Amino acid sequence: MLALSVTGTGCGSPKRRAAPAPHSSVASPTPVASPAEPIPTAVAAPAGLHTISYLTGPEGLPADPTPMSDVQATTGLRPASGSTVVLYDAPGGVPRAHLPADISGVPVTVPVVGRQTGWVAVLTPTANRTIGWVPPGGWTEVPLRDRLVVKRSAHQLTWYRDGQAKETWTVTIGSSATPTPLGRTFVLGRSTLPGSVYAGLDVLALGAVPDDREAVGPELAGAHVGIHAWYRNEFGRNVSNGCVRMPPAAQSVLLAEIVPGTEVMVVD
Repeated sequence: MLALSVTGTGCGSPKRRAAPAPHSSVASPTPVASPAEPIPTAVAAPAGLHTISYLTGPEGLPADPTPMSDVQATTGLRPASGSTVVLYDAPGGVPRAHLPADISGVPVTVPVVGRQTGWVAVLTPTANRTIGWVPPGGWTEVPLRDRLVVKRSAHQLTWYRDGQAKETWTVTIGSSATPTPLGRTFVLGRSTLPGSVYAGLDVLALGAVPDDREAVGPELAGAHVGIHAWYRNEFGRNVSNGCVRMPPAAQSVLLAEIVPGTEVMVVD
């Protein structure tokens, strides 16, 4: 488990016109434009609506309908600097939480995992296998090239770029009491934590949290699941508090290549 302690860190479819009728000596009706599907109106957020933080996630948002999807998220949503975007439970639905532009000083990028009539669905931080719907405006879209897949049964983490496997490493995962949560999440940001156990390398804090927060010790209360180096060569085991432990050389590769918003998929 990791506490984030950072040192640095739409529009509707265009109208389509009907194809012109073949040339004929008989007059044909003038083609009529097909109306675009209207974008659902976003209800104003009420005063006091909760803002997601590292410690507290959203409530009332829907479950990810495809948490084990094989389709990689190739774009991320980034709220405008210094602002928040509102997460709704459906396009045109009820506002449930604010997603801030940064969490604990880390600029926020969340993977886009669905689109509907001008709205986009994103994975949410500090909540497992949960999505929120965002209306157009107040955010930008950025490309995401990478995906990390953790296979628990094989104790393997594979890094994919543009759909192609780049590297695979043997890793340690969570114990039976504190398993690494299944489903898709994402890299929230980098964190520098004290202690030689991390081999002097930054960790990648994820959007995911323990499925059972009571199962981890009080010193890890509120912490997130992460990917980090480990000082001992004891990989291939189920012994962590839910984090993915990697060889230091492998962690160095990820730190050099992986950006916030990158999707992380955990499968059995």
